[in-house]
This record gives sequence, structure tokens and C-alpha cells, in this order.
Amino acid sequence: MDELNKFVEVLPDLHHTAVEGLITLVILVVGWSLSSLAAHGVRRLAARSARIDPTVVPILRSVTVWTIRTVVLLAVLARLGVQTASLIAMLGAAGLAVGLALQGTLQNIAAGIMLLILRPVRSGEYVSIAGQGEGTVDEVGLFMTRLIQFDGVHILLPNSSVWGNAVINYSRNASRRLDIAVGVRYGDDLDQAIAALRGLVESRGDDVLRDPAPRVMATEYRDSAVMVNIRVWTPAEKYWDLRFDLYREAVQALQRAGLRTPIPLREVRAVPGAAPAAPGD
Repeated sequence: MDELNKFVEVLPDLHHTAVEGLITLVILVVGWSLSSLAAHGVRRLAARSARIDPTVVPILRSVTVWTIRTVVLLAVLARLGVQTASLIAMLGAAGLAVGLALQGTLQNIAAGIMLLILRPVRSGEYVSIAGQGEGTVDEVGLFMTRLIQFDGVHILLPNSSVWGNAVINYSRNASRRLDIAVGVRYGDDLDQAIAALRGLVESRGDDVLRDPAPRVMATEYRDSAVMVNIRVWTPAEKYWDLRFDLYREAVQALQRAGLRTPIPLREVRAVPGAAPAAPGD
């Protein structure tokens, strides 16, 4: 009977504890789900708006998620009776200690913020990071920048490596200059070769910009050929197609003009009166 009375006495406390635990669990589950929905909403909003640079989406998504989750965790701790003020002060001190221990990580975060503010690289641009690698920018995250090489291989670089090295951006300008070197054999008509190559350039139409004007010029003497340089400006998106086409069509244009393909030549002369070399020499 005494045990039953004790159970009846503690029953309200158990009920209160169960209700509080259930409310706390609901807050945690709802808050966590809300953070995921908010992240999904940020991504959808960025996809619909042309004003939002895709480069900032990963960091904006991460900040949104963990801001909501931090607030949820503090609310849960408050429901459990934890003094959040002292907890926040303790977390601040711990954060300082962790920050000192993780200077490299914080450096990557700071570099990521600078990359997003100054935007030397953007999602979809083809860049080369001096001494690190090159590829199309897929994502600038909070800690890492992901590049996709032309062969499909992903490169993950710390943000500090991107920010701390020279960045060559091949996609930022609307046009690029293309130089193709073609050899003309000694003894062939050099003016005829230049005229044939100029005709080839003019036949490319809109692939070659007229300002700056294209040029075809002799630039160098080599052992077996005079080097003629085709220099044109082309829209950036047509650069590689035009490059591959000109390498193929330049030789064909010279052949149609009746010019020969240069091959390495070596002249060997016999010196009169010189003794022939002994067998095995």
C-alpha cells in the first residue's frame, strides 16, 4: 500500500517529465526538419533568381542550416533546464580555444568568404590555379573549392590554396586570342602560303572576330621551315572548336595551294680525300 501511495505521489512528476520530454523531442524534430526545408528553399530560390550567383549558394545554404539548428539546440537545452547564458559563455571560450587550434580551417573559411566577396572564380568558369590544378568551377564551399577537370575528374582544393595563388580565369572575358603556328617549306612561295591561310581565316565567318583584325604573318625561321603564325580573336565559347578546326584545315589549305609539307632535312657532304670509316666505327 505504501508503494502504491508513493507511486501516486510521483505520478504527476512523471507525467510532467514525460510531457516535457515529448515537447522537447517535437521541438528538436521540427527544428531539424525546418532547417532542411529552409536549405531546400534557399536552393530553389537561387535556381529561380538570375540575380543570385550560383557560387554563393553552398555557403548560404550551410549558414542557413546551422543557424536554425543552433537556435533549435539552444531551445531544447532551455526546455531541459540548462542555463543557456552560461552555456553560451562556455561555448564562446571553447570556440576561442578551438579557433586557435584550427587556424588552418578558419583560414579556409576566411578565404572562402573573400572568394565570395571578390569573386575571382564563379561557378561554371574554367580556371587554372597556379601550382594546384585547373578545371571548371563546380562549387565554392565553406572550406573547399571543387573543380572538375576536362576529363571529368574532381579536384578538391582548400579555399586558402585558391585564394593564396594566382588564378587564371579563361572564361571571364567574352573573347580570346588564338595563335596557330604553321610551317612552310623552304623553297615554296611564302606569299602564296600566307594568302592561302588568310583565305582560310576569312572563310570561318563569325567564328573569327573582325576587331581586333585577324593576322597571318611569318614569325620564325627553323631548320626545315618558315613558321607562319595565324593570330585571330574568337568568342570564348568557340575557342576550342576553332583551334581544333584550324590545326586540321591549315595543312589542307596549304596542300590545296600546291605547297609541300615541311619535313626535317639534313645535308650530308663527302669530303674529298677523307679516309672511309673503318668497319665497326
